[in-house]
Parts: sequence; C-alpha cells; structure tokens
Amino acid sequence: MQIFRLLLIALVMQPVISLAIDLQPNDIVAPLPDKNHAMISYVNTDNTSYYRNGSVVSARPYGNPDIGTQLVNLRLVTSYTFQGLPAVSYLQLPYGTIKPGGSLATYPTATGIGDLTLASAFWPYSDRVNRRYLGVAGYLTLPTGSYNSQQPFNPGENRYKSDIQMGYQQPIAGNLDGMVAVDTMWFGGNSQCAAACNSLSNTSLNQKPLTSTQLGPIYKINQTYTVGASYFYVAGGATTIGNSYQNNVVNTQRFLLSGLAYYPFGRISMQYGRDMEIKNGFVETRRFILRYTTEF
Repeated sequence: MQIFRLLLIALVMQPVISLAIDLQPNDIVAPLPDKNHAMISYVNTDNTSYYRNGSVVSARPYGNPDIGTQLVNLRLVTSYTFQGLPAVSYLQLPYGTIKPGGSLATYPTATGIGDLTLASAFWPYSDRVNRRYLGVAGYLTLPTGSYNSQQPFNPGENRYKSDIQMGYQQPIAGNLDGMVAVDTMWFGGNSQCAAACNSLSNTSLNQKPLTSTQLGPIYKINQTYTVGASYFYVAGGATTIGNSYQNNVVNTQRFLLSGLAYYPFGRISMQYGRDMEIKNGFVETRRFILRYTTEF
C-alpha cells in the first residue's frame, strides 16, 4: 500500500514539474508594439524511472514505468505599450493526451482540454541598440481543464496557479548573447483529490512554491537562424495531502537545446531536452517541442 501511495503522489507531481515557465531564445527581447501573433506548438514528453529521495525505486509497480504526454497549445499574443514601456499579453489553451505505459499500463489514458493560462509582461529596461533587456512577467492559470478526481491522470489540475518571472539578456561577444531568468510558481489547493491522493473520497492537495532558474547562451547565426542552449534548476514544490506532509521536494536539473528560423511566412522553432538529475518523481527522458508563430 505504501508503494502504491508513492506512485500516486508522483503522478500528481509530474505535470507540475513540466509546467515550469520555460523561455525560448529571445523571449526576453522586448517586442515591437501593436503586433498580434498566433502560435501553435506541439509538445511531446516521455517519463520513465521513478526516483524517491535520489534513488531509483524498482519495486512493483515501478519495474518498467512509462508516461507519454502529447500536447497541442494554441497561444494568442498582442503587444502594446504600457506607461511608455514595451508590454505583451497572451492567452494559451492546451489540448492533449497523457498515456501511461509499461508497468503503469493498467491506468487509463487521459485526453482533453488543459487549463487556460493568461500572461502579461513588461520591460522596465529596454535598449535595442546595445541588446540589453530586463523583463518582468506574471502568469495566471485557471482550473478550466478536464478533470476527474477518480482517475490519477488528468489534463487539468483543478486548482489555480500563479507565477512571477524576471529575465535579463545582454550581449557576451559579437552575435552571442546570454540570458538568465528566475520564476516562482504558487499553487492553489485542490480540495477534490481522490485517486491521485490514494483516497476513496475527495481530500485536499496543497503544494509549496516551486522556483525555477534558467540560463544559457543565444547565438544569432544570421538573419534567418538562431540557436540557444539552456540549463534549468528547479527546486521546491513539496506537497501535503490532507494533513500529511509528503517530503517530496523537487530538486531537478535539466537542459533544453533550441533552434529558431525566421521566414517571411512566420517563425519556426524546435527544442529538445531532458532531465540530467532528479531527486523525486519520474525522470523526463525526452522533451521535444515544435512551434510555429505567425503575425496577423
């Protein structure tokens, strides 16, 4: 029963880790005002071995776990000026499938609409000539997605989330820039957690704030192609179920490689990454993202 409980706690934690606020190369560059963009992205991830306090758990049902996720995100973006400063707002709605496999294949696949995210950012400092930018962003995720408390996997989380992020970018040498960003995510409670909390009836799930730091180089090859690499360190996010503290602090290091192409018909970007080190939860062995952005 204890092993089964640890599994379900891990299931409820995994979507949280994957929803840290990752930035693409040049996301910290202030946008030109009065522009509207639509972005559609495809996200494919795979998670395997389960870790508990830094060690792999192989006892049943962890012999050969596999969790595959496929998402399509639609984002609508508008840029403007606010009090004379560059600013941008967007809304994003995901739709996708979470499919457990391997030793977890007995759990049902979950498909549906995810939670709606609203975001706004402004740039208190923007120097286009010298390529120096400081941006601040706020995010709010609403519990609008598909959710069933009687199953452990759900596209929606049935709780509010908010996030504050600050990022800075400047040149290092020539066409090589460096960026760093830090964000902290806060979680509302989920009072209807049953299957994922190992409870026959609804109980409460609460989570500590989760902080993510990302940094790395961005290189502009020419007017068309840009590449980048990012290192992430994610910490915090321990959960409490009912009145029981789970002692499952997130402590994850991962990387993400990016390539962007700017064409007259829009921007295409690809990203690939994976976990390098993890303390608690299922290790992410693949993260692939394909995006297309166009102005309208």
